[in-house]
Amino acid sequence: MILESATIYGLEIPFIEGFSHSTKSRTFSDAIVVKVRSTEGVTGYGEGLPRPYVTGESRDTVLQNLQEVLWPAIRQQEIPAFEQDRSPAALVRLSETIPPALVEGGVIHNAARAAMELAVIDCGLRTANIGLADVLPPKRHTVVYSGVISTSSVEGATKRARQMKVLGLDSIKVKVGTQDDLKRLEAIRHVVGPGVSLRVDANGAWTVDEAITKLQMMESIDIAAVEQPIPPGNVADLAKVRKNSSIPIMVDESLVTEADAGQLIAAQACDFFNIRVSKCGGLVPTLAIAEQAHQDRIKIQVGSQVGETAILSAVGRHLAASLPEVSFVEGSFGTLLLSQDVSYENISFGYGGEAPTLRGPGWGIRVLEERLEKYASTIVSL
Repeated sequence: MILESATIYGLEIPFIEGFSHSTKSRTFSDAIVVKVRSTEGVTGYGEGLPRPYVTGESRDTVLQNLQEVLWPAIRQQEIPAFEQDRSPAALVRLSETIPPALVEGGVIHNAARAAMELAVIDCGLRTANIGLADVLPPKRHTVVYSGVISTSSVEGATKRARQMKVLGLDSIKVKVGTQDDLKRLEAIRHVVGPGVSLRVDANGAWTVDEAITKLQMMESIDIAAVEQPIPPGNVADLAKVRKNSSIPIMVDESLVTEADAGQLIAAQACDFFNIRVSKCGGLVPTLAIAEQAHQDRIKIQVGSQVGETAILSAVGRHLAASLPEVSFVEGSFGTLLLSQDVSYENISFGYGGEAPTLRGPGWGIRVLEERLEKYASTIVSL
């Protein structure tokens, strides 16, 4: 398989409703989609979302890295597809043709690499007329998703909790890091009842001492896990929070690379990994982190990027379906959040958060290129 052209779409798809957490408020999707085309006329799609507070990337750095580093490295090169070998090892070999994420000036170009890696994998799968489920066989045929409640007033959180209850969701994540966290959580727990699993995500909003104090105050609410209670950077501090909290600790912004995973495990700093394909540099690096977690009995949440389109949601669903054990799954909001999505198929989860595994070539979805063009604020042809 030889790749002859690529197109980059910098999207701005409006949200139905704004979404906020302690470090950012969003009203539209800022996804970057990559389309590659082979000399055989086969196309593949990938997606990444820059998050400055996670990998240091911005839209500009992702666009620059794709144009100046990643695409020149693979253009007109022979890329191994899946003609004979359709094992996970073939997936690894294909991923290895994409250069490792460039690290410079505190920026890890993982979202850029993920977008390119996913596009190439999709093209390779479609060239062989197989789907990712043929390479990573699902361990479960239904993936169950969590709901999420962003930071808002107590009244707003209560309203959203009622909506989650109507949707039949039995697992909900609540964004925290504001002065009225405890009141919001108490109100949400009152609405959803004791049978729903609640976890919180601080996005690194607290100091060590604040985290310990606040988590002790939340013990009576029955919280299943707290995600990223303190800023990333010091695993010893995270280990201290874990030692002083009865609520299990999940890492997100602290977990970007395989090296991060090793350090967190060695320091006994967490109970959960939140793995996200864009954050971790692609599907294969994310699978490698998941394997580390499995070997060291760290539980896994398959996370998502707020505003992701059907492309990244489909990849996340394949990932969640293929892992031996998954505690929580996020994403696949589709048109529950986006004014329009970019696939012919409706990727949104249904009642109870349930969604079927995907079949068909590539990611198992058909991308609507006219939607990419409609919502692209930037289009770059390579």
